[in-house]
Amino acid sequence: MAYHKVNADQRAQGHSPYLDNDELQATALELEWDMEKELEEPGFDHFRLDSAAQHHLGNSQNPDLDLEPIQPSSSPKGRFQRLQEDPDYISHYTRQAPKSNRCSFFRILKAFCTALILFIFGIVIGYYARKKCPSPPTSQEPNNPHIYREILKEIKAENIHRIYRDLLEFPREDDADIAVKILGQWRSQGLEDVQLVNYSVLLDLPGPSANTVTLQSSGECFYPSGQQCSTDPRTLPSQDLLYSYAAYSAKGTLEAELVDVQYGTMEDLIRIQAITNVTKKIALLKLGQSPLLYKLSLLEDAGFGGVLLYTDPCDLPKTADLADKAFMVSLNSGGDPSTPGYASIDGSYRQNRRNLTTLLVQPISAVLARKLVSLPEDTAQKDRCTPLQVPAAGKTTISLNIQSVTIYKTISNVIGYLKGAVFPDRYVVIGSHHSSLKGYGGQGWASSTAVITALLQALMAKVKRGWRPDRTLLFCSWGGTALGNVGSYEWAEDLRSVLHRNVVAYISLHNPVTGNSTLHPVASPSLQQLAAESQTFNCVEKARCPGSNVSSVQIQGDSDYFINHLGVPATQFSYEDIKASENSSFLSEALYPVPATKTEELDPSFSLHETIAKLTGQVTLQIAADPVLPFNALDVALEVQNSLKGDEAGLPQLLAVAARLRDTAELLQSDEMRPANDPEERAPVRVRMLNDVLQGLEKSFLLHQAPPGLYRNILYRLDDRTSQFSVLLEALEHCKLHQSNETVQAALSEVLSSINSAQVYFKAGLDVFETTLAGKK
Repeated sequence: MAYHKVNADQRAQGHSPYLDNDELQATALELEWDMEKELEEPGFDHFRLDSAAQHHLGNSQNPDLDLEPIQPSSSPKGRFQRLQEDPDYISHYTRQAPKSNRCSFFRILKAFCTALILFIFGIVIGYYARKKCPSPPTSQEPNNPHIYREILKEIKAENIHRIYRDLLEFPREDDADIAVKILGQWRSQGLEDVQLVNYSVLLDLPGPSANTVTLQSSGECFYPSGQQCSTDPRTLPSQDLLYSYAAYSAKGTLEAELVDVQYGTMEDLIRIQAITNVTKKIALLKLGQSPLLYKLSLLEDAGFGGVLLYTDPCDLPKTADLADKAFMVSLNSGGDPSTPGYASIDGSYRQNRRNLTTLLVQPISAVLARKLVSLPEDTAQKDRCTPLQVPAAGKTTISLNIQSVTIYKTISNVIGYLKGAVFPDRYVVIGSHHSSLKGYGGQGWASSTAVITALLQALMAKVKRGWRPDRTLLFCSWGGTALGNVGSYEWAEDLRSVLHRNVVAYISLHNPVTGNSTLHPVASPSLQQLAAESQTFNCVEKARCPGSNVSSVQIQGDSDYFINHLGVPATQFSYEDIKASENSSFLSEALYPVPATKTEELDPSFSLHETIAKLTGQVTLQIAADPVLPFNALDVALEVQNSLKGDEAGLPQLLAVAARLRDTAELLQSDEMRPANDPEERAPVRVRMLNDVLQGLEKSFLLHQAPPGLYRNILYRLDDRTSQFSVLLEALEHCKLHQSNETVQAALSEVLSSINSAQVYFKAGLDVFETTLAGKK
């Protein structure tokens, strides 16, 4: 949505933007809405921070988040552009010399001496006054595309590669060690407000020996990778093999028949339950197509006792050679399981939740899956891949042994912030992670950390020359990500009330490069246009311009809490491999033991890392530095309407509410709310009111509860293949299994309430501006 400012003000040097209303009333402003250029102009603009707004740019003595009251900005831009005025503030001070025709020599000498003494006295007073109260900077660079490009030019592929290699060479024992390393790196760049935040949490880690799967018919024992068990301790697999497990699974031994449930969909379960009793049996389940936690909840409800989880080679990209490798997954939906919904701080009550499911869950390689069902080793042909499927004849009984252990350990987050110059109590959070388990998950943590550090380096170089963003930038490196986003959940639960009020957006750098074929941008609806514009902006100096669509789909990583509990707009850029099949969604839930060289093979020049860093930096700069938040209310309303396609009962009521939401969103961004010649348009209080409305656009779409693995924020879809609300699709599937529409009606009511709540919120924001205008008239 493009707005154009057609009038603005420039104040004389030394004038504060926060003077009385008489000065604000004297500024003439005209706004013009340009619907025709909505997708053509990124909405960049020039504005100048007044020097009076910089009085608090000194180093903070308090490492905690600064919550002091702030003065709002008087020069917003973003989707509004203004013409510049040149008012003349010229003051002429003249003094007539006293006329005296009869002055004696002594009177002249006396006057001269008095003037000299006063002059010297004035110099002394001025010197000490200036020394005691230094004046603010006389020059402040405006936030505009030129400044953004200067900052982004500082991000170079060779710097990212150097930081990446430096991280891998650091000898690490656990996450706390690498967190201290990152803390030192960030401080060395000039970011002084950095702290290490620790939490003692319940983690589920491998036991003293690897989990095993035993064929009862032959007595053969296998490790998860497919290797045969050895009784000779000297030939036991490496320590890494211990990490082929499902964190927070049930523990123990189960001997039962193996049942092939394919992807564990509703259709699969209906088919299986029609031909056999599944109680206490072990499901052979493929990863993909839908969230793992959701599929496990269906298997648990059906009565299964265990699950062998694997990835079909036909679903993996051709470049991935992972058929003979086991992996690890986490069954933790988020945070410390012993303190659900509240932070793990001293004095917190710890619940006994060592197992998050009654199922014994074990990830295995595709090679072992073939062995268990007696399939040939190679079922792939030259031009096509045959998916794995258990033959109809014959039964296989196995014994599954799982012995992971739960233990309380300390995880560390690195939190640093660059205080904003105009809105210091509004935070833009940029998050990476430094959590990995003995190499599982590859070197995504090192890529993630290297990119955020390079971005920080570029920003701090500009800060040292006097520039500051309007809003506070929070740089976060999370611990415990692989075990269920533990670090980010605990920190956010600890500061929930502050973050709920102050966080503007979350920018994710979770595993920025997992492939080299396609750019995959994900953004919440209110940020989709900004994400698309950022790709065009970054293309100005690049010969290779990515032309990918921005979608709102569920993603992995530490953005989870911000999206699903705070309703914060989020975005993420990453490079991936082309999906091999339509079932490839949610394969990223598996963490494979990928060697360190894999990342450098995918991106030897680190040019892809540079692109991700610049795209992320561009979005971050606009959100942090634009006086008016670059969020799009109309895109949110359109996303809601697009998600209501279908002919299910109850949709007419939803469509009616969605239509009202769209109408209100259009008014919110139209000249009816902000008349073109309204002199109050640039009043700081109105800018702050507008930003507050924009900041809460997506909070209304959080459900009280969602099925396991599905987002509570209904604006996000399951994958690119589906366009409907995930909760409605799940309810319809649930109806097939239980032959009841009660779940569908409940889901429809939840969605209807969310859309109506959003419409009321948009309307209330619109009414505030209309009331303000009426009062002024």
